Amino acid sequence: MHINPIIESKAELTEASSGSLPIVISSRIRLARNLSQFFFPGWANSSQRDEVLATCLNAIGRMDSMKNGTRLEMAELTELEKQILVERHLISRELQHKSPESGVYISSDQSCSIMINEEDHLRIQKVRRGMHFSELWQEINPIDSYLEKELDFAFSDDFGYLTACPTNLGTGIRASAMLHLPGLVIADHMEKVVRTVNHLGIAVRGLFGEGSEATGSLFQISNQQTLGESESHIIDRLTKVLDAIIEQEQNAREKLLEDSPAMIRDKLSRAAGILKSAYLLNSEESMSMLSLLRLAVDLHFLPEHFRCVIDRFFIETQPGHVQYQCGKATGPQQRDEWRATQMRNAFASLPSLDFNK
Repeated sequence: MHINPIIESKAELTEASSGSLPIVISSRIRLARNLSQFFFPGWANSSQRDEVLATCLNAIGRMDSMKNGTRLEMAELTELEKQILVERHLISRELQHKSPESGVYISSDQSCSIMINEEDHLRIQKVRRGMHFSELWQEINPIDSYLEKELDFAFSDDFGYLTACPTNLGTGIRASAMLHLPGLVIADHMEKVVRTVNHLGIAVRGLFGEGSEATGSLFQISNQQTLGESESHIIDRLTKVLDAIIEQEQNAREKLLEDSPAMIRDKLSRAAGILKSAYLLNSEESMSMLSLLRLAVDLHFLPEHFRCVIDRFFIETQPGHVQYQCGKATGPQQRDEWRATQMRNAFASLPSLDFNK
C-alpha cells in the first residue's frame, strides 16, 4: 500500500508518548488558499487541476519541514487507503471523494498535511494533541508565508484571501479543537450547548467534521467567521468559547457524580467489563465504551497511562484501520471479532475501578 509508511510511523495523534489532556483531545489550525492564475478547483478543467497539483506538490516538497514527508495523489490510492487517511484526520472526507487530480503532502510526524485541489487549491493544516493554538499558529504561519512566495496566492485588498466558498473569505482560517464531552452528553445538555455557541459564530460538528456523527462523545468545535477579524482575534474568541464549554463539561461531570453516583459507576464499570471481555465489538459500540473508559481515567478511577491507549484506539479501531490490520477483505463480523480481540489484549491488565478516588 502507498500509505504503509504513514501507518507504521509515529504520528502526532496516535503516538502514546505524546501528551493528552482531559476533555481536550487535540487542536488544529487550517488555512484555505488559492493560486491567483488558476480557476478554483470546482471550475477548473482536468488539465488545469493537473497543473495545480504538480505545481503545488513541487513547491511543498522544497520546504525543509516537508522534505521527509509523504506525497500522495488520490488517483494512486485505493478506497481503503483514502479511508485510513480520513480516520487519521490527514485528509477531509471531501478530498476522499474528489477527482483524480487531487493530492496531499503529509509531514513525517503527521502533524502537518497539505491537501491539494479539495474545495480550494490548498488546505494547509497543523494539528497537536491538547489545546495549543499559539504554538500551531507559530508553526503554520511560516509554511503559509513560504508557499505564498512560491505560488502567488489569490488575494484582494478589500476581501483578503479569496476562497471557493464565501464562508472562508478573508483570513481563510479555521481553528478547531476536538473535545471529549461525555458529561454533557449523558446529562443531555449538548443540544443547548450547540444552540448557544452557534449564536456566537462557533460551529459544533462530529468526529470527522461537517456532516459526521459525534461518536464517542467527541466533537469538533471551530470558528465560522473568517472575514473582518485578524487570525489572533479569531483564535482568542474561539479559545474563550472552548474554555466555557470545558467549564460546562466539568460542571456536568461533578453534578452527575453528586446526583447520580450509582448510574455513573455502573456505566463506567460496564464499559470496562465489555472492553475486557467482549468477543464482538462494532465501531459505534467500541467508541462509546472507549469514551466511558476515558471518562473513568479523567475522574481518576483508573490509572493515567490508559489515556493514551484509549486515544490511540479512537483512531485505530475505525473501520479502515481494522480492515488494514486484518490484511484481507473481511466481513463485518470478522472486523468486529478483530476489534474485540485488540481491546481484550490492550485492557487485560485493566484494574478494577477505584471509586474511592
